Amino acid sequence: MSIIFVGLPGSGKTTIGRQLARRLGLPFVDSDHVIEERLGCSIREYFAREGEDNFRDVEQQVLDDLTQTHEGVIATGGGAVLRPANRQHLHERGHVIYLRSTPEDVYRRVRHDTARPLLQVDDPMARLRALYGTRDPLYREAAHFVIETGRPSVATLVNMITMQLELAGLLPTKSS
Repeated sequence: MSIIFVGLPGSGKTTIGRQLARRLGLPFVDSDHVIEERLGCSIREYFAREGEDNFRDVEQQVLDDLTQTHEGVIATGGGAVLRPANRQHLHERGHVIYLRSTPEDVYRRVRHDTARPLLQVDDPMARLRALYGTRDPLYREAAHFVIETGRPSVATLVNMITMQLELAGLLPTKSS
């Protein structure tokens, strides 16, 4: 079984995914880290040197591989849903959880993070709103579950996700 997180950059995919994997005793992988291992450089460097289209080609191959071979929890990059093939593979090969965050919540979390290439612009709030407008329908298309992240703690969100997975019959329910 694969549990796959999608959402805007900074929505908590890696943090929540890692905690959920620990809770469930499953292996965790971040597709961005796998991409960087394959590239031999940071995504930011590759993005600047080769452009977004070439990066998305590599991302698509990594996602295709991971969704066929990884049993556990997968955190994807924020743009993983941009290509139709990725949305299809994610949806068909795993249980996709969209961590829905407003642009304002994401900005509050990542405003000091210089490692996010798509947010290194003059007006990051406008950029986040544009990303949200474009990607929200794509995240929803790929997702089996939508979790509103808002302001709950990571622990609360992990509990909510665990309950959703239990209710859907994807995890054994806790006996009282």
